[in-house]
Amino acid sequence: MNGTVRAAQAADVPAMADLAERRRVEYQRFQPTFWRKAADSRARQLPYFERLVGSEDHIALVYERAGAIAGFILGALIPAPPVYDPGGPTCLVDDFTVAAAESWELVGSAPLRAARQEARRRGAVQLVVVCAHLDRPKRAMLRSSGFSIASEWYVGDV
Repeated sequence: MNGTVRAAQAADVPAMADLAERRRVEYQRFQPTFWRKAADSRARQLPYFERLVGSEDHIALVYERAGAIAGFILGALIPAPPVYDPGGPTCLVDDFTVAAAESWELVGSAPLRAARQEARRRGAVQLVVVCAHLDRPKRAMLRSSGFSIASEWYVGDV
C-alpha cells in the first residue's frame, strides 16, 4: 500500500518524535558515545520539532500511510560555510527516518524527492543528509537516489 508525502503539521510532531526515538535507540548501538540517547530525549525533541515544523527556514514533510506517519524528513535551509562555494544555499537534513528499516526505498525515497524539489524551489543547490555509518538500508536508499558520501566523522574518547 502506497502513502502520500505532505507538509508536516503540529499534530504530527508526537508521531515524528516517536519515530526519532526508535531510531535513536538503534543508532546508540552503532556508536554508543556519540549517539548516546539522553534519558529525556523524547521530551526534549517535542518542542524542537514543533519549532521546526512551523519554521520558514525549514522543510518539514511526513510520509503518511493508512492514517499513520510512516516516515518524516526535516531540512534546514542554511548558507554554505564561507570557505566553500557550492553555488548557493544548502538544505541540511539531520532528522530523517522511517518506521521500518526495510521500507527505506519506498517510504524514505518519496519524502527525500519531495524535500529535494522544495529545497530547489527555495534556492538551495544541494541537499546534505546525515546518515549513521552502519545504517545500511538508509545508505543504500541514498546511493540509489543519486547521493554520494562527502564526509565521514570519526569519534574517539578523550
